[in-house]
Amino acid sequence: MSPAAHRPPFDPVTTGAVVLAVVAVSSSAPLVAFAAAPALAVAFWRNLLSVAALGPFSAARRRAEFRSLTVGAGRREGVYCVLSGVALAAHFATWMPSTKLTSVAAATALCATQPVWQGLIARAQGRRLPGVVWLGIGVAVAGAAVATGADFAVSGRAVAGDLLAVAGGLFAAVYTALGERARTTISTTTYTTICYGVCALVLLVVCLVGRVPLTGFDTGTWLVVLALVAGAQLLGHSMFNYALKRVSATTVSVLALLEAPGAALIGWAWLGQLPGVTALAGLALLLAGVAVVVLGGARAARRVRPVATTVPADAGPPPG
Repeated sequence: MSPAAHRPPFDPVTTGAVVLAVVAVSSSAPLVAFAAAPALAVAFWRNLLSVAALGPFSAARRRAEFRSLTVGAGRREGVYCVLSGVALAAHFATWMPSTKLTSVAAATALCATQPVWQGLIARAQGRRLPGVVWLGIGVAVAGAAVATGADFAVSGRAVAGDLLAVAGGLFAAVYTALGERARTTISTTTYTTICYGVCALVLLVVCLVGRVPLTGFDTGTWLVVLALVAGAQLLGHSMFNYALKRVSATTVSVLALLEAPGAALIGWAWLGQLPGVTALAGLALLLAGVAVVVLGGARAARRVRPVATTVPADAGPPPG
């Protein structure tokens, strides 16, 4: 059974964490676009500097927890943390180059298929998602495609970019699913420190092999990197990872799509980029899909919970 099978509906703290995460990650795209540096270099630095910020606290307060991940049953959670970092690095290494090979709109829309992959992963784990959740996922993904104005070109270069973008969405789903499993027993701080550290190490290797410059940027770019560390990484990814303790990976993936309307609002306020009518219609669809997933999932959880209290005593406690 899944770690999220018997989780309660959104509580105020989790709701606040998700709202903060959506606002924080919404700043990512405008900031990356503003930075005068290769996207992979930015991804490397935002992960490395996040570990530098989390490391002292983790070393002082979570030393015993780190040790527990190297012995006995704790090794499994340790492996989940490491693999999650590899998956996050694979997401960055596939989706970011995809924007150079195909249109940014197409890359964004195809990467937004993450909730579909998340649902399939959940199904492979033995979870049966309610039909209303699948409906909401479909509406949300379609809304993301309309909002970005995806235009799929037919050329070898564009097809390669499209495939990389789809892979980016898949790896994002794997990263979230592994995080869900790891977060059943370990703290957010320990998980994110290991995950971001592994991600930074993998991206360093990718940048060195690909000869991606990691230094020589102007002051404005370094300030953008610091803003990404404080916002999209520590308040964005980390708060989504915190929510995985209480909310299923599928729901978190759909909620992450709210980055699109959030980025649109920031782009309008900061860069003067007013979304067109089609984009607004797509964002409305996306919001409707998110609402269907959250409300439909909560309704399904309420139906399941009374049954969970009648299991035989020898069945053991529910996971989570």
